[in-house]
Parts: sequence; C-alpha cells; structure tokens
Amino acid sequence: MTRLLFGLGISPGAGIGADPVGLARRAEELGFDFVSISDHPSGTDPTYETWTLLTWLAAATSRIRIAPRVLGVPYRPPAMVAKMAETLDRLSGGRLILGLGGGYSDHEFRGFGLPMPTPREKVDGLEDAIRIARGLWSQESFSYAGRRFHTDAAELAPKPDRHIPIWLGTFGDRALALTGREADGWIPSLGSAPPEQAVVMRDKIRAAADRASRDPDSITYAYHVQVELDRDLHDQSVVSGSVDQIATRLAGFTKLGFTALSLTTTNPESIDRLATEVIPAVRALA
Repeated sequence: MTRLLFGLGISPGAGIGADPVGLARRAEELGFDFVSISDHPSGTDPTYETWTLLTWLAAATSRIRIAPRVLGVPYRPPAMVAKMAETLDRLSGGRLILGLGGGYSDHEFRGFGLPMPTPREKVDGLEDAIRIARGLWSQESFSYAGRRFHTDAAELAPKPDRHIPIWLGTFGDRALALTGREADGWIPSLGSAPPEQAVVMRDKIRAAADRASRDPDSITYAYHVQVELDRDLHDQSVVSGSVDQIATRLAGFTKLGFTALSLTTTNPESIDRLATEVIPAVRALA
C-alpha cells in the first residue's frame, strides 16, 4: 500500500508578522513530507515571489520536500524554469517537486504586461513546458517546436541527478488528459474541485494514463485542503470542526483515491495539532 503523504501549504505572505521560513522549519520538525507555496505574483497583499521564497525555504531546511503549488507556466519561459528546477533540486539535495499549472488569473497577465492565453493555449503551453523540461533534463542538445514554446539546440548542464517529479494543478478535460499522459502527480484544491467532482476528474486522469500505457497508480493524487480546527464554518470548501470531525472527513478523501493531503490553515498556531492529533487520526482511519 502506498504511504499516505502529508504536506503543509504555507502562505507566501510578506506582511508584518509573516514567517514562512519558521513555518517550513516547524513543518520539517513535525514530520510533514512537503511544504508548498502558491504562485500569484500580482496583487495588493504583500507577498514574496514564489521561486525565490522556495529557495530560501530549501536553504533553511534539510529534509522536507518543497513545491510550488503551482507555478504558472505563462509567467516564466519554460526552458529557464527547467534550468531553475535543476539548480534548486541539486542545491536542496533532491527535494524539489515541480508543480506546474496553466496560469489562472488573467488580471495578473494583464497587470504584468504578459500575453493573455486562451484556456486552450494555457493547456498547450503546459504540455510544452513539461516536454521542454524533460527534454532538457535528459538530452545533450534539445530542439522542440511546440504550440506555444520552443527550443533550438538548447543545452543544459548539469543534468539532474534524479527524476524530478512534476505535479500538475489541472481541472479541465484536456488538462486532465495531459496529467494522465505525462505527470507524476495531480494536486487540485478542494475549493476548486469538490469531492464529487474530484472523483470524476481523477477517473479521467487514470483513463488517460491507461491509454498512454502508464500505470495509473504511479501518479500521486494530492488533495489541497484548507483545515480550520475548533471552528464550524459551514463552508464546504473548508474542512472545519473538532479533531475527530476533521480526521473523519480527511480520511474520506483517501477513500476516494487520494494518496497525499496538502493541508493549509489560516491559524499557524494549529499546525502542531494538525501534525500531532489530526494526521495520526487520519492514518488510523485510512
């Protein structure tokens, strides 16, 4: 049986009192398997740039894996991301999970003067980014002509010492099919994919993996969930309540086929209880 993984989603907030490094260190001490950071460069709330922050977190920790959740492909040239990923994975001792997505917020593209891709172009660009990264990581000289991005006899050295896993945050049919064909993991959020929808999406990924002659069980199915202890929010996009109530609902997600749970909370003081009370209860139920 695959070991159930637990991650902690950390805010990239840079406001007064924010301490993402301290949270990452505490997550490592508490035994979380990975930490993740969202990627929204434009906005009025003070935030750190995601890749720079991930590098800082990696330097401040030694064991825990690090992941963007997920890196918006249109924000950065994919070939450069492949180089960045190899470097961060190497310097962190092989701890990177490369989370990628098509890009969500059109106002961020507009605000930063970037072209605004259509939904189809976002998926095309995501596929190009995966193929470019894996080509540069494995081939001495790599040329690629995609629908959105290309390389011309590109060279990248050193090559990764290991397989860098790519997890996708995808929701639409074409993107889910791409996930099944190409990705090592899938990380949707409860807020965007409620359980009844997430199950259907997961089945589409597994079917696409089968068609591509891949083992569907080789893919990590991670559910990103906001958890609020000792609160009753009456909000289906948030898991709230007592330890037992939360553990029961999270264990239910594993019974739907999720093999990893990425937890986030608005109350950093509850992180210890998530690790010492909720997670053991979920493992016992799952």
